[in-house]
Amino acid sequence: MRSSALALLIALGPTAASAEEGMWRPDQLPELSDELEALGLDIPASQLSDLTEWPMNAVISLGGCTASFVSPQGLAVTNHHCAYGSIQFNSSEENNYLADGFLAETMGDELPAAPGSRIYVTTAIEDVTDRVLEGLSPETDPRDRYQQIEDREKAIVAECEEQEGHRCQVAGFHGAKEFRLIDRLEIRDVRLVYAPPESIGKFGGDIDNWMWPRQTGDWGFYRAYVGPDGQPADYAEENVPFEPDSYLKVSSGGLGDGDFVMAAGYPGSTSRYARLSEVESAFDWRYPTVKTIYEEWIDTIEAATADNEDAAIKYASLMAGLNNASKNYGGQIEGAAKVGLKDRRAEREAALNAWIAEMGEDGAQYREAIDAMDALVEEKQATREQDLWYSLVTRAAPLSTAQRLYRLSVERQKPDAEREPGYQERDMAFFKQSMEAMERRFDPAVDKAVWLMFLEDYLELPADQQIEAYNTAMGIDESTTLEDLSAKLDTLYAETDITDLETRLALMEADPADFEASEDPFVELAVALHDYEMAQEEADKTYAGRMQAARPQYMEAIIAWQNDQGDAVYPDANSTLRVTYGTVKPACPEDGLCYTPFTTLEGIAAKYTGEDPFDSPARQLQLIEEGFYGDYASDAVGSVPVNFLSTLDSTGGNSGSPTMNGNGELVGLLFDGTYESINADWLFDDTITRTIHVDSRYMLWVMDHVDNADRLIEEMDVVSAEE
Repeated sequence: MRSSALALLIALGPTAASAEEGMWRPDQLPELSDELEALGLDIPASQLSDLTEWPMNAVISLGGCTASFVSPQGLAVTNHHCAYGSIQFNSSEENNYLADGFLAETMGDELPAAPGSRIYVTTAIEDVTDRVLEGLSPETDPRDRYQQIEDREKAIVAECEEQEGHRCQVAGFHGAKEFRLIDRLEIRDVRLVYAPPESIGKFGGDIDNWMWPRQTGDWGFYRAYVGPDGQPADYAEENVPFEPDSYLKVSSGGLGDGDFVMAAGYPGSTSRYARLSEVESAFDWRYPTVKTIYEEWIDTIEAATADNEDAAIKYASLMAGLNNASKNYGGQIEGAAKVGLKDRRAEREAALNAWIAEMGEDGAQYREAIDAMDALVEEKQATREQDLWYSLVTRAAPLSTAQRLYRLSVERQKPDAEREPGYQERDMAFFKQSMEAMERRFDPAVDKAVWLMFLEDYLELPADQQIEAYNTAMGIDESTTLEDLSAKLDTLYAETDITDLETRLALMEADPADFEASEDPFVELAVALHDYEMAQEEADKTYAGRMQAARPQYMEAIIAWQNDQGDAVYPDANSTLRVTYGTVKPACPEDGLCYTPFTTLEGIAAKYTGEDPFDSPARQLQLIEEGFYGDYASDAVGSVPVNFLSTLDSTGGNSGSPTMNGNGELVGLLFDGTYESINADWLFDDTITRTIHVDSRYMLWVMDHVDNADRLIEEMDVVSAEE
């Protein structure tokens, strides 16, 4: 007979709570075939595990968001907010594509995306755990463990990247318990094709962000280009559209309440298996602290750009990210309190301890690893204030750029294989493009205002939380005032050449001695801080090596328990390809408050104020008033569906993920979650967790009848429900 503690553990398990919970690796899906088929999947589950076949090889990564090919000519659809950086980069006061939208009339009119933009097509995933961990044991020196793992990962990646045009990575799963090589085709010529105006793509803005009901047209289109030989190439006029092996058909038939849906994408990170101490650190300190900082940051940028439209455009992408993160943290804090996250995590840990105790001596390794991990978490918390504030007071664009350039000069003295990740030859294209991107994402007055804001808060920290090396480099002592620092910053910005693009590019080839002899004030500051940063990096690597030994043992305990109950275990999200599935479904997050599964065009008109963020194009409002739905109406909702809810398990990085029906057709794009779902990064609750999607019928209706994007509709394979 099982103990009561074990019974409690079953109830509190991270994947046992809901049949639809989980961000599954494609290779795990055949295990779930019966459940998928019962919910409504009409193609074999095994087909979803084959990355070389439709529909999975149509799903692509943008390196932070997801997209999918929707035509044989490399046309890719993603979220408007995922393409936002490219829209912003190409915008100016004369051509404000953020406000007005952008539509290329021909392929020749398509614009280069922001520097560093990429499309990654995952072609294969290989288990390389044995190669990475060979010969390592719990007794291996932590710093040596870290270095051996990093060196082996770099060697495996280098071997993989011998293929022309491939960008590979080794990803760790279950806290460095398993490792997989992700082989990806890297497309470097990415162009902006179409994005609706913000009055559609960001309708509701930050007010409606994470909220329901929602009426946001969150889509945009890129196109992938390659060289005339069909191989990935840098941007060139003679390049031609990439021809993907497959693409998704776009459904104009749409969905109904209760229908099966799935999404494939690249979710960034979750903490479903985090320890209670990590939960407490996040919710008691990190989230409230960073939320307050972000709110002050937002206010500072708004004030600094109030009378400068060009500066406002430059910082639009950053502002969108800050607003999103700030609201996210607020929702995390509220959600944790509502669901009793800390109590539930404490109960789970008590039950896990009881289960391990029942194992006797066989559980000794688990107990030791868990104790070690908890001690490491506590140790890291001792420096959390210093770590946070150092990252903030060194983030001024000219300073962080000078630091990266100086570090590059140091790393270039080593053989390429021994350089730090981010400074190898494989990284130089990205490095150069980041230097170029600063041209449209930096304004000295705004940058100084933000830095001074951080410094004002930094000066108020207790002396033991300030960083001696930073104070020395900046000339800060007990008598330093904010006015003193403001004058110092004026001098730094006035006398630097780092803000000049040609200077930055030239410094990519400089030697350490060139930096050490420089009189540029930002370069001098970067050099002065270098030794402190290297010492911190060494300490961090040793810490990581210790955690790499402890956390896999903890995850082994979790997996053993789950397997004992007959449950498959999905890994926490780590930006690798995952599939999540569920149904279109309403929710009732509070007593007396229920969400219907669809919103409609009429909801746009009801919210319209004529002012941002509830503005709307005149043509769209006219069509809504006339009740003109074209071929895209849903009989069930009596209008064109705009957004819909599902039970899919998602997080950041899933933005832009193609939402597919049981036939693998595109029925929408995943773009957000409800406010009550924000906590799903830590705990999935199927009663309230809902993901928000833009409906393909709304996308097609706007393209067809508002924005006149007929060329793109004709290029896509649009199918009705009857087909």
